[in-house]
Order: sequence, then C-alpha cells, then structure tokens
Amino acid sequence: MPELDTAFVRAQFPAFDAEPLRSWAHFENAGGSYTAGQVIARLTRFYTSRKIQPYGPAAPTAAGGAEMDSARARLAALLNVGADELSFGPSTTQNTYVLAQAFRRALSPGDAIIVTDQDHEANTGPWRRLAESGIEVRVWPVEPETGMLDRADLLARLDERVRVVAFPHCSNILGIMNPVADWVADVHAAGAVACVDGVSAAPHGLPDVAALGADIYLFSSYKTFGPHQGVMVIRRALADRLPNQGHDFNAADPVKRFTPAGPDHAQVAASAGMADYLDALDTHHFADAAPPAERARRVAALQRTAEQARLAPLLDYLRGRNDIRLLGPTDGAAKVATVALAHDRPGGALAEDLAARGIVAGGGSFYANRLIRALGIDPDHGVLRISFLHYTSRDEVDALIKSLDAVL
Repeated sequence: MPELDTAFVRAQFPAFDAEPLRSWAHFENAGGSYTAGQVIARLTRFYTSRKIQPYGPAAPTAAGGAEMDSARARLAALLNVGADELSFGPSTTQNTYVLAQAFRRALSPGDAIIVTDQDHEANTGPWRRLAESGIEVRVWPVEPETGMLDRADLLARLDERVRVVAFPHCSNILGIMNPVADWVADVHAAGAVACVDGVSAAPHGLPDVAALGADIYLFSSYKTFGPHQGVMVIRRALADRLPNQGHDFNAADPVKRFTPAGPDHAQVAASAGMADYLDALDTHHFADAAPPAERARRVAALQRTAEQARLAPLLDYLRGRNDIRLLGPTDGAAKVATVALAHDRPGGALAEDLAARGIVAGGGSFYANRLIRALGIDPDHGVLRISFLHYTSRDEVDALIKSLDAVL
C-alpha cells in the first residue's frame, strides 16, 4: 500500500488556498467536508451551460440529463450496487423520512422494528414515529459507560415479528465503526431488513454496500467532498416490495419511487465530481487499472491509513489528561478520526475558544441527544467534537493539540 500523497490530495480542494478558509484548520468535518475541485467544476459547468430542464431533445438539456445519469451510474459502481438501486434526495434526514413513510404503508400493527440509541436522530426518529401506526418500537440500548452496542442485545430483541432494524455504520460522536456485515447477517437470519446509516462512515472511505449486505445504506454527499445531497441505496429486491412514494406516473422508475420532490439537477450532476476525485486519487497512487468497486476499496484503505497516522498523536495527548472524559474507544485502531470529549465546560464554549485560535471544531450534541443522555451527559452542556479526514495535515493536528492544551 503506497503512502497517501497529502500535498496532491490538498491540491484537489480549492478551500486550502482560498481566503478566508486557508487561515483556518478544519476539524468539524463530521459536520461537512470541504468540496473537491472536480465537484465545483461540474457544478459551475452545469449552472453556466446546462441549467435548463434536463432530458429534453435539445443538446444542452440532453447533456444535463446525461451528466445526471452518469453521476448515478459512477457512484453506484463505486459502491458496488446497481445504478437503479441508488437515489438522490435533499438530505439523508429527508431520505430516511420518506423510507419510513413507505414502511408505514408496508407494515401492519403488531409488526416490530428495532432502533438504537447510538444513532444520529435521522436514522432513529422517523422509525420511532411508526409507533403512531401501531408498530412496536424496540430500542437496542448502548452500554452507558462506552456507548457501544452489544450484539447480544440485538439478538435478544430479534424475533419473527421484527421487520426492520436501523443502526449506524459509525457513531457521529464515538467514531466507532460497527461490525455491519455481522449484524446484517443476524438481521437477515431473522427475516428482517437492515437499514444502515453510513453518514459518519462514508467520509472515511466509500463502503462496498454489496459486501456489507445492507438492504438500505444512506450517506450525505456534502460529507464526502460533494454537494449538499443525500445518497440512498435501496437494494432492488426490497425496493420492488415497497410502495411508491413519488408521483404516480413515476411508480415504475426505481430511482424516482423514493424521491417525492424533484432532485436538484445541478447537484446530482456535480456528484460525479466525487467519482472524479476518487479516480484521481487512485490513478495518482496506483499504477494498475481496477474496476470501480476495487478502486473505492483501495482508496478507502489509503484514506484510513493516513487518518490513523494523524489520529494517534491526538489520542495520545487526550489520554494523558485527567480533566476530560474521552468518549468511545481510546484506541485509534477501533475508530475513525472523530473524537468527542466531555469537560466541565460546555462543548460550545470550548469550540468558541478554539475558534479564537484558528481551529474550527464543534460543540453540542450533534443530533445524537439520545446517545449523549445515555452516556450521562446533558445535551445542553454537550461535548466538544473534533473530526478530520485524510486531507488533514500533521501540522494542523499539532496546532490543534497546542490549542487544546491552552483551552482545556
């Protein structure tokens, strides 16, 4: 495995050279990543030369539709799913809400679903609301000290009445990468559907959805170097069973059945820039050509290795302090580069002090109030969250540690 060329990576992101962003160290990537130059170029091109209703017979409108189709096909190939299994929506929260409404019609009173307390609200709130229709909601709790989910607690809740199990690939607070493939196998053995929230996992490497086995996989493209869209994979066998949520005349179109509102054409087309960026990384680091899913896998390995190298000194520093509570795993091998800590001072106040030193970090509960409460922390007090990606430099991590030392 070659070493990630950080200089090459950072050259792909205009934000690192543009004012005022060049003056800041970005450590709130779990809230949104910088946008790759390839995405910006495609978005600009669409708005300047394609911005009319797509899929018409005139050349500019036909080109716009072709770019939208290309974006879907290329991202689906990287995720190792069919192009007809991938849909775009305005956000992951909206996509999950639409899915829950589809299941509301497909399920019957007395059926059960399982949700977790480790999730971002987007992948738990819409499912919990199905209780209003007589669906039993079973909560898979977290361990109160660590926030971890125990497989035994899942198995104890699975039976023939369970129809859906919704859980996160990665916690947006703990940074823990859950064993998705194992849990999906348990869910399928019980005859249920697995809905996996990948919003906090995908920025650290696009997943092989087929290998994970998930029936539904969701993530946000604005956290994976792209425009503000939600990306939703619904495997074909499940999609065919769910009721249409779009316009009646789109019921037969698999990529429109779960998007009630028309997508943002320009942003869908620009999402192909995410594939351009990953392809550029692959070409720069590997001499041989490979199919899309393999390119995604080896680029993800590059990203992960680089992030682990940056994460190690930060965790070493934080483990040495006795005035904080480091949430989730303290071993960098067990988590992505998302670090949350509790302190006597509110998370928001710590983030403000870091901002005064040129560090962008986050303070609060980050739509994970259930997890924060389960850990014994008041969501209003919140935590400080530090999150970074493969483009973060060692110099930025060093500056972060120096600033933390002063602020804490």
